[in-house]
Amino acid sequence: MKYKCVIFDCDGVLVDTEHISIGTFVEMGNKLGANIDFEFAMVNFLGKSLEYCFEYIEKRCTEPFPDDFEKQYRGVSFEKFQNELQAIDGVEEVIKKLEVPFCVASNGPLNKMQLNLKTVGLDALFGENMFSAYQINKFKPDPALFIHAAATLGFKPEECVVIEDSTVGVQAAMAGGFDVFGFANKRSEALLKETGAKLFYSMNDLFDLLEK
Repeated sequence: MKYKCVIFDCDGVLVDTEHISIGTFVEMGNKLGANIDFEFAMVNFLGKSLEYCFEYIEKRCTEPFPDDFEKQYRGVSFEKFQNELQAIDGVEEVIKKLEVPFCVASNGPLNKMQLNLKTVGLDALFGENMFSAYQINKFKPDPALFIHAAATLGFKPEECVVIEDSTVGVQAAMAGGFDVFGFANKRSEALLKETGAKLFYSMNDLFDLLEK
């Protein structure tokens, strides 16, 4: 394999969280009069920080925005994750084939990452190799998280490849000097193409890309 280390994003790459988390944003925001379209949100909220999403929603609400909106969101979304969450099809098989070190690096909180990976049975594959932007207080598109993850595992950026599904994640990887593969679908394809990432559309194709 060309690379000595593989760094996975979590949401949308390992676990199919995006439709749940963004759907929860839309549902809660629209109850407050935000009138946000789900398809629009799936494109424009993908990979963005909670702060960005909350600010976007708050500006469009016609009802008072609750001080504990984040707490409410965490409660609703965590319950949905536990009941509805699934691993991305084919990703477990890819991970089990890897013969080099790998980790996960996410903008999300560590406890959310751990819960979601445990829910779909992937947590044991990563062990302690989980890195959250909250641990260093630097968030994608800042490249610091990927640089921190690679350095902790003992690698330089040019020795690693990042697997991402969002534009901010791809931008972070590229800014840090990493090669990056963009996991795309019809919603995200155009935006990911603009970043210059090498696109793929099925986890069944990823291992062959890593081997080239």
